[in-house]
Amino acid sequence: MSPAPLRFDGRVAIVTGAGGGLGRAYALALAERGARVVVNDLGGARDGTGHSDAAMKVVEAIRAAGGEAMADGGNVADYEQMTAMVARTKESWGGVHILINNAGVLRDKSFTKMDPADFEFVVRVHLLGSAFATKACWETFRDQNYGRVVMTASSSGLFGNFGQANYAAAKMGVVGLAKTLSLEGAKHDIRVNTLAPTAGTRMTEGLFPQAAFDAFTPESVAPGALYLVGDDAPQGVILGAGAGVFQTSYVTLTRGSALAGDALSPEGVAAQWPAISDRVGEITPQSGAEQAMTIGQRLQGD
Repeated sequence: MSPAPLRFDGRVAIVTGAGGGLGRAYALALAERGARVVVNDLGGARDGTGHSDAAMKVVEAIRAAGGEAMADGGNVADYEQMTAMVARTKESWGGVHILINNAGVLRDKSFTKMDPADFEFVVRVHLLGSAFATKACWETFRDQNYGRVVMTASSSGLFGNFGQANYAAAKMGVVGLAKTLSLEGAKHDIRVNTLAPTAGTRMTEGLFPQAAFDAFTPESVAPGALYLVGDDAPQGVILGAGAGVFQTSYVTLTRGSALAGDALSPEGVAAQWPAISDRVGEITPQSGAEQAMTIGQRLQGD
């Protein structure tokens, strides 16, 4: 039996970085399925400089198709601008139900050549920007006992990527933020999930071979993003998406090995490394407290 069509009638969604690429695809797809959409975009280049009317162009496309949308040029890295965006949204449409944190920039260089200011700027936009936009919505989500949030991570954050120390650090920080907020929001039906997309966009143009760039369309990622903000969304997952392929990713913990006496030494760790890193019986903790619990179990001989 096929699931019921996913609709967003009566829902208000904010999509950051929605002037192009993935954000644009999410905004158009949400509007097509009935959501009112705030198209947020500062309008800068992929390194975060400059401005444009990109958000308004997406709004015009949504309206031309019969949907409802408004543009917002707020900077996600400025908390006051995010609170102003949410206040204007609530004044116009009465609430906010969905937030997709998609805004981002790239300033790629090897760590040796990277200016600390470029490291800080990328972390501010991706990590603090996601926190600021989410915080601006959070009390509304709690008050209405409903909220759906998508954080945007990356394979670079999950697995590392040469030349992207700043971006990878920010993106793995986003994963930790999402995991914690999924725990804090659960009792208010605020579901927070993470999407790690691979797509041919302005952010990745020139990084992919042309054939791959053409195959990895933003539209092939959008179904995953919409699933994560639906009424029946999961909680606390990391979803990879690209070219129509969807995968889940996990942070796992091995059973480990308990060392004592003379073995509680660097040499003991080296000797026990095969057992320490043995992935048989590993778990996927649902909170940080589970690491301490598993340590206690190992000390008891379990």
